[in-house]
Amino acid sequence: MIVGLRAAPFAPWSLLAEAEQALSPADRDGCGASSVFVGTMRADSGPAQVLRMHLEHYPGMTERMLARMADAACSRWPLRQVVLVHRVGWVAPGETLVVAAAWSAHRAEAFAACRYLVETAKHQAPFWKRECRADGTSSWVTANTPAPAE
Repeated sequence: MIVGLRAAPFAPWSLLAEAEQALSPADRDGCGASSVFVGTMRADSGPAQVLRMHLEHYPGMTERMLARMADAACSRWPLRQVVLVHRVGWVAPGETLVVAAAWSAHRAEAFAACRYLVETAKHQAPFWKRECRADGTSSWVTANTPAPAE
């Protein structure tokens, strides 16, 4: 399991390759599916162009919550590997914000677990986002998508 925060840009596909290599030979042979979500920062937020964003978090608490989310996914589905990594600090458009992935014997479980990790992190992890725009303004992001129905 790879769970945590990154304060600097990182290569999501290298992280995923590392997670897959960490599987035991038996787990690797038993994985018939993996599901991956890589979220990146967009340069637009409504009519304004966003130059960068600052993601603040509650140190210690955020890491524990991400770990609990990964543990919950492993309890709910028969997973062999999980990745849940989120950026903090300054992020530029095009940079990776979040990586969620799940490996399982079957695709239904991998898809469901990956979606659970993304949606749960988005709605429950203590992150605060401040956008800095090309027009010189900045503001905290207040809009969010509704939480998924269970």
